[in-house]
Parts: sequence; C-alpha cells; structure tokens
Amino acid sequence: MLRYLYYINIIFIYLILKIEMTELKTYNLALSVNWIYDWDFINAIEKVSHEQGLSTFVIHDDNLEETLIRINNDLLFFNFLFDRASDSSSEFLKFQNILKSKNTKIIDSYEKLKWVSDKATMHLEFINNGIETPYTFIIPPYDSYENIYIPEEELIKMGNPFIVKPANTTGGGIGVFDNAKNLNDILETRKKFKKDKYLVQQKIYPVEKDGKYFWFRCFYTFGYIQCTWWNNITKKYQLLENIEVSKYKLEKLSEIVEAIYRIININFFSTEIALDKNNKFIVIDYVNELCDMRFQSKHYDGIPDIIINNITKYLVHYIKERLI
Repeated sequence: MLRYLYYINIIFIYLILKIEMTELKTYNLALSVNWIYDWDFINAIEKVSHEQGLSTFVIHDDNLEETLIRINNDLLFFNFLFDRASDSSSEFLKFQNILKSKNTKIIDSYEKLKWVSDKATMHLEFINNGIETPYTFIIPPYDSYENIYIPEEELIKMGNPFIVKPANTTGGGIGVFDNAKNLNDILETRKKFKKDKYLVQQKIYPVEKDGKYFWFRCFYTFGYIQCTWWNNITKKYQLLENIEVSKYKLEKLSEIVEAIYRIININFFSTEIALDKNNKFIVIDYVNELCDMRFQSKHYDGIPDIIINNITKYLVHYIKERLI
C-alpha cells in the first residue's frame, strides 16, 4: 500500500511539473542586464517591485538563450521590459525585438535611444527649440570627407582651448579631446572614429562661488526631475538641496529638463547643465540615455543613493499604473 501511494505521489508531481512546463507564465517586469556594475540597480528595482506586488524576471548572459526559447514557445510573457543591455549586445537587441513582436511594452526602445544618443542631432534639435548650448559646429565623418576646411574666424569664436568629440562614441568620455587648440588637433582627433561625425565645441567654464562648482547633472524619470551638483573634473556628485535651489535661483534647471523631455520623449535620461559666468544655463552633455547607475555608497563617483532609490520608485509606479 505504501509503495502504491509512493508511485501515485510521483505521478502527481510529474503531472504538476508537466503542466507548469507547458503553461504560459507572465511577469510584470523584465529587466535585462549585462554589466556587472548594474546589478545593484537591478536588485533595487526588484526590491521595490516586489514590495509593490509586481513580479520581475531578470535576463542576463547566462539565461538569455533559455529565456528566448521559452518566449518563442509561448511559455513566457512580460508586460514590460526595462532594457539595460541591448545598446552593447546584438543578442540582447534581438531579444528586445522578439519581445516587441510578442506585444511586450518596451520602456524606451533601442531605436529611440539610438536617436537621442547622436549628439550632432541633439545639438540641432536643442538650438531649434531655444535651448542654450555651447557654440558648436559639426563636421562630417572622416570616411566621408577626409579633407575639411574650417575658417579661422570660426576657431576664434570657439575660444582656446576648445573641445572635439564624436557624435556617437562618447560613452564615459571615449574619444573626447578637451584641450584642442588648432585645426590640426581637430583633423587628428576625427581620425580616431572615422565613421562618426564630430562636434567642435566651445569649452564652458561654470561659475564657482561659496565653494560650489555650478555644474549640474539632472535626471528625468517618468515625469520626476532630480538635479545634483556634479563636477565634470572630479566626477563627484553631491545632492542639490531645495534650499540651495532657492538661494542660487536654480529653478530653471527643472524647466530645461522638462523642455528636453518634450523634444526627445524618452522616460529616463540625464543631462548636464552648467551656469556660466554670463549667468546663462548651458546644456553641455545633451542626453545621457543609458545612465551609469552605480550607488555613491559603493563608488566614489557614484550617484547619491537617494537619487537612485527615487528613480526605482518612479519606474515601478509607472509600470504599476499601467497594469491596472
């Protein structure tokens, strides 16, 4: 009798597992990640999601292939995807495209992020919409035009030194030459990424007073704007307090970020803004479409923890609102 019950139990378990393997499993939020320093951010999103009753599923290098198989066999479905990997991986981009075909909602698709990442395009969009930027001219890729001519008066307007940077290859400052002094510096710098356009740009020097360096990084997250003091030399963040916004008349920072959102219409980005010595707010690094989300509590040049925690809350709130 005991042996009979044992076999009945085994069969029952097998049937349960078989049903689970053939039933569609739905998760509210998929999170894709392929950078080791993103895991703290991903874990923070999961924690808030679970507290708010949302289910999550993390896709990484080790489970990507298996996840794709399950999706293609209609065993797995995600309501939303927050993608932190497709910008650097064709496999994760393929994954995003498959989810689109399955009607998963993508939070800021690769195509939109690719468009806003082009600094030459953003420069033209910004100036056409009245946003102050450094004096800039755009030069074509070296592969298209090996020889270019820049009038001397243009370089004089630029000031000395000036900045030369590629339009699409500047993650972490890659390819940026911030001490250019003449035409030869421009010609040599543009050879580093021969297929890319380049921006030749005036160097902005922010106001410095009360021990403050008036350079800011502001974050837009699903309608919520947070700004920090940021030093482009030390890369160090510091919280911008409300009392400081009033004291130094910095309310325009949020207005500029909101104006940028209306142009680019993506849900999560950061931008750099400096207050120059003519008391003008100048947007420097136009759109950082895939923000480095390392916590300040773990990294010297990380973002203040409270900023990241607020970002996770607004991300989860955005999803939860749309699931109701």
